Amino acid sequence: MRTIDLESLEIFRTVVAEGGIIRASEKLNRVPSNVSTRIKQLEQRLGVALFRKQGRNLVLSSEGGLLLSYAQRLFRLADEAESELRTGGPVGTFRIGSLESTAGSRLPTILSDFHRKYPAVVVELVTGTTGALIQRVGNYEIEAAFVSEPFTAAGLQSVKAFEEELVLITAKGVAPVKRAADLESATLIAFADGCSYRRRLRDWLGAAGVMPTRVLEFGSYQAMIACVAAGTGFALVPRSLLHSLRAVQDLTLHEVPLRVRRNHTHLVWNGIPSTALQRFMNMLETSAS
Repeated sequence: MRTIDLESLEIFRTVVAEGGIIRASEKLNRVPSNVSTRIKQLEQRLGVALFRKQGRNLVLSSEGGLLLSYAQRLFRLADEAESELRTGGPVGTFRIGSLESTAGSRLPTILSDFHRKYPAVVVELVTGTTGALIQRVGNYEIEAAFVSEPFTAAGLQSVKAFEEELVLITAKGVAPVKRAADLESATLIAFADGCSYRRRLRDWLGAAGVMPTRVLEFGSYQAMIACVAAGTGFALVPRSLLHSLRAVQDLTLHEVPLRVRRNHTHLVWNGIPSTALQRFMNMLETSAS
C-alpha cells in the first residue's frame, strides 16, 4: 500500500532546497509548525530520520538523500505526464553532466539548438570527471552524462556520442616526444583521479615503466593549458578542445600511439530515458549523421 503522497514529498523537497523549516514554510505559504509536522509524519511512515541537526541547521541524512533522489524522479515523471498529455513536448528541468572538455568543445551548439526547440525545458549542466559523473548518474542526481573511455558503468546504459583525438601537449620548443620514455622525470598536469584521460596516459606511461616526477592537479583546462604553455609539464587533451580555445599556437603537439590517441565520449544514463533525454538523444543522433 502506498504511504507517500506528492504533497508530502513537495514539502520535504522544499525544506531541502530552502535549507530549513522556517524558509520552507515561507516558500510554501504554511506555518512552520505545519511543515515540521508533515516532515515528522513522513519520517514516521518511512521509519527513518530524513534530517539530522548540525548546529542550528538541518542536514540531510543518507536516507533523506536517497528519498530526495526518488522524489526528484517522481516530480519529473509527473511533469512529463502532464506535458505529454497537454502539449506532447518535454517540460521541466533536465539535469545533465559532462566532461569539461566536451562541455567546452561539443555541447554549446547542441544545447543551444535543444533550448530553441524545447524552450519549456530548463537545462542544468554540471561538469566533472568520468568517475564522479558516473556516480552521480547512478545516484539519480543527474539524468545522463557525457563520459570518456575507459570507464565502468555497471547497471547504466550508454551510447557512443563523439569520437575524440587525444594529443600530448608541451610548451613551445620542447623536443618531439616519440615514446613514453621521453617523458621520464617530467611533470604530469591533469585533473584529479577519476579522469579517464589521466588514466589512459598513466597506463601508457606505466607500461613503459615511466613515472612522472610529480603530478599537478587542476580543475579547468584553461589552467592546465596555461601551466603547460609556461613549461611546467605535459598533459593529454582532446584536439577539438585546443581548437575551441584557440590554444594550438601556444603549445607543441605530440602524436601518441593509436591506442592512446583514439578515444570515444559516451552518453550514459540510468533506467528509462525521460522525454527530455530521449529528445536530446535524438538530436545527438541527428547531429552525428
